[in-house]
Amino acid sequence: MTTTNVNLTEKVTGPISLTDTAVIKVAELIAAAGADEPLALRVAVKSGGCSGFNYDMYFDSEIAEDDVVNAFGDVKVVVDPASAELLAGASLDYSDSLQGAGFHITNPNATRTCGCGNSFS
Repeated sequence: MTTTNVNLTEKVTGPISLTDTAVIKVAELIAAAGADEPLALRVAVKSGGCSGFNYDMYFDSEIAEDDVVNAFGDVKVVVDPASAELLAGASLDYSDSLQGAGFHITNPNATRTCGCGNSFS
């Protein structure tokens, strides 16, 4: 599976890119949420976890003035400035396999990752 965004990506200038598979899944989840206001996927890095940092992803309707916002098709991805530095060049993918379904972040800035896949340093 490739991590390029050939069909759905409007721009890839932000700290994290989404694969086409991730864009489709995020769009499905946003549609299923049935929110009254437009939602964006917020990707953040928080202190904690067994390796020092954890990834945090959730839908958000509020966008701060200093947030980095990128559009991938109809999906907006929002990253706060501090997280943007730690996510520079990262890619978000979604897979659904026999071993389980879920999102996975590939981050070139991570020098060490935890077995859970959610923690890095």
